[in-house]
Amino acid sequence: MTLTANKKIGRNLVKRAKEEVPGFEAMYYRFERSMSLLGRSKKTFESYGRHLAVISLHFGRTPLELEAEEVQEYLFELQRRARTPSLTYFKHTVFALRFLLKSEGLSYDYLALPEIKKEKKLPTVLSKEEVWAMLHSCKTLKHKMLIGLLYGCGLRCLEVRNVRLRDLDFDRKRLHVVQGKGKKDRYLPLSEHLIRGLKNYIATDHPVEWLFNGQPNDREGGDFATQYAGRSIQGIVKELAKRAGIAKDVHVHTLRHTFATHLLEDGLDIVNVKEMLGHVRIQTTMDYLHVARSNPLRAFSPLDTLFEQCSKK
Repeated sequence: MTLTANKKIGRNLVKRAKEEVPGFEAMYYRFERSMSLLGRSKKTFESYGRHLAVISLHFGRTPLELEAEEVQEYLFELQRRARTPSLTYFKHTVFALRFLLKSEGLSYDYLALPEIKKEKKLPTVLSKEEVWAMLHSCKTLKHKMLIGLLYGCGLRCLEVRNVRLRDLDFDRKRLHVVQGKGKKDRYLPLSEHLIRGLKNYIATDHPVEWLFNGQPNDREGGDFATQYAGRSIQGIVKELAKRAGIAKDVHVHTLRHTFATHLLEDGLDIVNVKEMLGHVRIQTTMDYLHVARSNPLRAFSPLDTLFEQCSKK
């Protein structure tokens, strides 16, 4: 099922709940307001809202009117029906209920919600040779620059989609990440190799506003190109990894993990890596970066050392 279809189903469920469940519409409005004021994304709000609509339609009452025993039985059924080990649907239902209680000023004990233990998984990290192979598997300069930014700057998928031409400062060799995760700006160093490639890409592909344009929007007469779709970027990364002969499960975030790990291996201290990743807490960086050699250096891009190490082979 496509993302668009899922969104449509979610909107229909919320609409039904507003029409059929007394008190749901007012509760949903308070929930939306709370999530917005706390800076949660629209995607997260829609996902949690869908789960609240489902449980409200199931009982014909809002979760705030349920007994803890009813919620426990409902969650038990979800857990038994789960088809995947991660129990994603079950966990997201619990998270939605948690946030609802928080927005209403109630404790988790109000509905006796279970604790969800965070899974500790080590990230998949590519070797420099594998990154090099991905770069050389690109058939277009656009794709090579996409991989170059994801690896060379450690960008998240949404961040690379949001890069505009005005965010590139070739004179100062800096990329301005505008309103990344957590509504935070940051500056990142641009490799000389990446700057040369970006200049060539811009001169040949002629992007207008976004660095990476998607397909023209037919509703606008074809004159306005949209941002690259997140699914398209994920698909490109997976295809390039496959073409490069990499057996690992590679996603966009794999290149971000690899960016951070290679910086540490090249001697950059973990505090600088934390800032470059845009993490709020250093513990988040430490979760998947286990070896941080204490060698304070000026911030740099791992693309520089990649070329030094691999181009001579």
